[in-house]
Amino acid sequence: MRIVTVSLALLLALVHAELWLGKGGVPRVMELSSKLKLQRTSNEADRLRNDQLSAEVRDLKEGLEMVEEQARFDLGMIKPNEILVQLTPIPPR
Repeated sequence: MRIVTVSLALLLALVHAELWLGKGGVPRVMELSSKLKLQRTSNEADRLRNDQLSAEVRDLKEGLEMVEEQARFDLGMIKPNEILVQLTPIPPR
């Protein structure tokens, strides 16, 4: 009976040693948790930066479209191989 108790106590000590000192132990989990927190913070900052850049690209595209529309309307500019057709309204009688 005493051998079984000692064996179980040794196995319990071995499991605890693995838990605290092993490859998947508590210190490693704590280290990985802190790295994960830093990575999530970095990802959020990158996501915000990407959103800003996307907004800037959208503004630039829309801005160019507005400039092109203004040039077409006010100056009658056309693209190569394009035919401009202007309709003038008939004045009321």
